[in-house]
Amino acid sequence: MNTVFIDAGRLSSELALERIRPAPDGIGGYTEKREEVATLWGRVEPVSDTARYFGAQPLEEITHRIILRFRNDVESGMRLRKGERHFTIITVHDPDESRRYCLCRVREEGR
Repeated sequence: MNTVFIDAGRLSSELALERIRPAPDGIGGYTEKREEVATLWGRVEPVSDTARYFGAQPLEEITHRIILRFRNDVESGMRLRKGERHFTIITVHDPDESRRYCLCRVREEGR
């Protein structure tokens, strides 16, 4: 397998990795709270933007690719936060299976 070259010096965005932690709501159910797992350095690259319509309301979606150093605990469904911006992780993979980097496809929330 060919090694993918990623310039580690370009991982210049500080990101907080967050996971969902269920918390009991007192009436038998639970609420979802975000818990920060780690602070990471990564590179955020915009990929696409689309707008679909649900009735008369536009549903906008902005996707990005975020490159991180490899971690075993990064999973889809987790979230990366950069300041006030939130990115939900859709997929995670190791681009050259060398366990050096994680390539995450993410969807930006709240935009």
